[in-house]
Amino acid sequence: MNRFIAWLPDRIDLRVRVTAWISFVLNVLIIATGGAVRLTGSGLGCSDWPVCVPGSLTPTPELGIHGVIEFGNRTISGPLLITAILVLVFVWRIRGERRDLFRLAVLVLALVVVQALVGAFVVWQELAALLVGFHYTVSVVIVCLTAAFLARMGEPAGRRELAVPRPFAILTHATSLVLAVTVVVGVMTTASGPHSGDEDVVRTGVDASLLAHVHAWPGYVLGALLATLLTWAAVRHLRPLRWLLVLLAVVLVQIGVGLYQARNGLPPLAVGVHMVLASLSAATMTVVVLSLKRPAAADATSDAPAMAASAR
Repeated sequence: MNRFIAWLPDRIDLRVRVTAWISFVLNVLIIATGGAVRLTGSGLGCSDWPVCVPGSLTPTPELGIHGVIEFGNRTISGPLLITAILVLVFVWRIRGERRDLFRLAVLVLALVVVQALVGAFVVWQELAALLVGFHYTVSVVIVCLTAAFLARMGEPAGRRELAVPRPFAILTHATSLVLAVTVVVGVMTTASGPHSGDEDVVRTGVDASLLAHVHAWPGYVLGALLATLLTWAAVRHLRPLRWLLVLLAVVLVQIGVGLYQARNGLPPLAVGVHMVLASLSAATMTVVVLSLKRPAAADATSDAPAMAASAR
């Protein structure tokens, strides 16, 4: 045991970085494959859990392509869980000095386990719409946590201080709330739409067309807020500028895909892209929020204008 502990990283090394990135990619990938399950009507391709069908862990020929698609999505859960465990193990030795990374690793592992259980109930409840929506939302939260881990592991431990003017930070947090509302309303819209995962599943009964319009409203507000933040950050050379550029680009593509799918009868591929982009938007927003602060011991030269403004 002592030899194993000694083998564990005593700093953020290549093992930590690689496993953390794999964890992030797998959590995004499982959203994509989960979308494929739903959009191809393969939600009950495997009618049981944890086995595919009673008496068989894997799909049988009778299940056809739907069984293959659903089982493929389930298969990713194994590497995803293993990677979450590895990240936690690799930060174990430095958990004292990197409590932030350790806590994030614990949360990711816990939610991955919860997500597996929710997936079981989704199958047992025959793709209940609200439960499926909750399943997706948990995945988005996990993607955000893995993105936060990636952002924090690149910075030193210790106290952090505000690196932007306080009004800018407040507006950024308000923008993150609008993004969260946009995603939640989007989940509700999908829960009422035609892509249920199986043709026999009953939807929520709420008018999907009405919800689609409601979903668009916070989306447009989000675009305006991001344009405001980006302009502010560019003029004042603020720390979050780079990630705001990335976020605005992702959100603009997301809005474009949303308009396309709404005007073309919700084609499955566009809906799937929209789902993945929503998770990437939330992950990027997480990094933007984290970039509002910087390590207190870091060289503040590049952020001097922001610090001077924040002290006024």
